[in-house]
Amino acid sequence: MLEFPRWKNILVVVALLFSLLYSLPNLYPQDPAVQITANRGHVVDAALKARIQSVLQAQKLPFKSIDIAHDEMLVRLPDPDVQLKASDAIRDALGDDYISALNLASTVPGWLKAIGGHPLLLGLDLRGGVHFLMQVDEDGVVDKRISGFVDEIRADIRKNLIRGVDVAKTGQGMGSGLTVRASNAADAAKLAALIATDIPQLDLKTSSDGTKLTGTLKPTELKALSDGAIEQNIGTLTNRINQLGVAEPLIQRQGANRIVVELPGVQDTAQAKKLLGATATLEYRGNVGDLAEAANAAATGNIPPDAKLYYTRPSRPGEKPQPILLSKKVIVSGDQLESATSMTDQRSGTPAVSVTLNEIGAKRMLDFTSENVNKPMGVVYIERTPVTKIVNGVEQKSIKVTEEVINNATINEPFGRNFQTTGLGSLKEASELALLLRAGSLAAPVDIVEQRVIGPSLGQDNIDAGRRAVEIGFLAVCALMIFYYRLFGVISVLALFSNLLLLTAVLSLIHATMTMPGIAGIVLTLGMAIDGNVLIIERIREELRNGNTPVASIKAGYDRAWAVILDSNVAKLIAGVALLTFGSGPVKGFAVVLLIGVLTSMFTSVTVSRAMATIVYGHGKKIQKVSVGGGF
Repeated sequence: MLEFPRWKNILVVVALLFSLLYSLPNLYPQDPAVQITANRGHVVDAALKARIQSVLQAQKLPFKSIDIAHDEMLVRLPDPDVQLKASDAIRDALGDDYISALNLASTVPGWLKAIGGHPLLLGLDLRGGVHFLMQVDEDGVVDKRISGFVDEIRADIRKNLIRGVDVAKTGQGMGSGLTVRASNAADAAKLAALIATDIPQLDLKTSSDGTKLTGTLKPTELKALSDGAIEQNIGTLTNRINQLGVAEPLIQRQGANRIVVELPGVQDTAQAKKLLGATATLEYRGNVGDLAEAANAAATGNIPPDAKLYYTRPSRPGEKPQPILLSKKVIVSGDQLESATSMTDQRSGTPAVSVTLNEIGAKRMLDFTSENVNKPMGVVYIERTPVTKIVNGVEQKSIKVTEEVINNATINEPFGRNFQTTGLGSLKEASELALLLRAGSLAAPVDIVEQRVIGPSLGQDNIDAGRRAVEIGFLAVCALMIFYYRLFGVISVLALFSNLLLLTAVLSLIHATMTMPGIAGIVLTLGMAIDGNVLIIERIREELRNGNTPVASIKAGYDRAWAVILDSNVAKLIAGVALLTFGSGPVKGFAVVLLIGVLTSMFTSVTVSRAMATIVYGHGKKIQKVSVGGGF
């Protein structure tokens, strides 16, 4: 008698319900949309909604809805063409006060989202968007570090009152270094000891007469500096791209010194390049004068010779920037900052930001704060953005510089490497300040060496082509199986369909991004998944040829084919792991689909199909014949 354990039947039912439930979100199409977020000092509210509505109506652009959620506004539109026109109209109307970005709005019901149901994410080749390949200028970051060490050595010379010493930077880029010339060997030896203690990253060599020191970065420091610059640039670019509101961007390292940036759904390359190409930094400066003197300087233009006039960044909607006078001398800049984290001050219970500086910055900050307790210190955010204009048919490039004081707090006590910035209005403001501190500057300049644009219509064509490939491949396999293996062919087809559902459900649940290579992986998985069923059916036919009873043949077919199925699939898993480990980009996407597809096909070809075979031929039924084709 053909039986199947009850717990396995329950497992099959649970797996099929899971597959249906988490594949369901992919049946809900996404709406083309424009996402709007407010820059600091502005707010997303009902007034903005009315303003957007009037802009769209004036341009005679239809829209489905305008929704506000989580400090963002989402304008749903009927098609991609209207989406592009609406995005341009909204951007022109709102200017720099708000950030508008193309997006796709989910239409999945709330109850399905509540249990984690989400559609498959679409990659650049399916959704359209822009692709940038950016090269990091490692020479620039090494030059910057060596220049910093030169300044640090000069500070040590002044502090220790060593006279007749000349410090200079030598070389360029990765081969740059520094030289220290002293008037005598004793001073040179003293400086060598100081440098070895304060700057252990340098590899020092002394000349034959003992008066000249030559310093270069140690190989381990060069590699750490290069890797750190690329990782910091990736973090900075990620934070900048988040301002665009791009859903599921791809930002990853490629090779030794390149970064790949893919922005699905973005068609405005000028806006993307403007944001990615911007360079920014932070500067800590001491205050000069009080608020009254700053207001007078702003009104009259009479600025003290040792000061520079800045304006504060508004922290609340409707607040006006306030003038403030800061010293021309920079205490610490953003390239000396290691980390920044928002937190709550344990003593006062108010929002704060915890900042950590590197060794050079820590010494400078400690020296300044020790001499300026109970005096204010400002944090200046400086951004330089490339601007391109066409004037009389000629392209003109310039740099737009934005300087704002993002924080101005009183120094309560001396501090150096670690300190807190308090006096913030809310935890959100503290989080924003920490983000600005972390992402304020690129560790090294980047150049865009390659860019590609994929239009939404081409992306839709790829989706349609991929869908046709899956449908044709699936139907062809189904037709062949049913024609050749009769009823067991039908069972195999149902198992194959359950495999497709299960694969889609798992990919959706893990938020995998679907690309054309991923679709190729699905088609390949369908072809490989049927192999297991073919092995089982052919084994059943062989048992029947040997004169076994139908029930015994079905049992033997599943039991004896399992070892072969396992061996073949283990080989596929090894190949998939190799692709996942050594591949990158689309190759990794293909490998993920392949690995999950192999695991789901092993389950469906053996367990699901056997459960179905038991329903047809089991439960005490007297079986005279098994429909497996080939005359049986």
